[in-house]
Amino acid sequence: MRADAARRRAALIRAARHLFALHGSDIALDAVAEAADVGIATLYRNFSSRAVLAEEVALAILDDVHAAADEALDRMSDEPEAAWHAYVRRLVQLDLGALSAALTEHLTDDMSAHVRAAQTTTLAGVGDLLGAARAAGLVRHDLEPLDLVLGIGLITRPLPEPVARDVPDLVPRMVDIVLAGMRPGVDDGRRPDGAGRPDARA
Repeated sequence: MRADAARRRAALIRAARHLFALHGSDIALDAVAEAADVGIATLYRNFSSRAVLAEEVALAILDDVHAAADEALDRMSDEPEAAWHAYVRRLVQLDLGALSAALTEHLTDDMSAHVRAAQTTTLAGVGDLLGAARAAGLVRHDLEPLDLVLGIGLITRPLPEPVARDVPDLVPRMVDIVLAGMRPGVDDGRRPDGAGRPDARA
């Protein structure tokens, strides 16, 4: 692929990530093309359908989530709390709402092997980081990788303009609350004596 064509393709994926996160993946593809400063014909030359574009958005975000987890894991031995907090705050910047939109609205029933493999690899990397964070006493034992990724995606979806104006610091405050809530405690699915999960039938 020529360099200019690769740039246009990358611009379309970036625009789709942003707009999917803002409006969901059913937004008009004309709007995606306009945001990328290309024509709709260029979009369709690169992505034959909305589902194909959603797949590329999902792959790009999964790759970024995995790379960020690897970087954080490398820092865990030296600065575990700083590395963990930096990772969660990095997730806030990765358009995870777009990932949720792409996976749930277009790819859940017909996810390609490529996306499934990328999702598995990414969640395994996040799981490795969670394991290190648990060992450092930073994360409750029952937090799963998908819980973390989709949860951050939910709390960072863009807010309606009146809400965003009235509470401009809502997302940072919610992230602080989530970080605190992810710490281990007596309500994390274990009995206070640490003996394991209580019997759900009790």
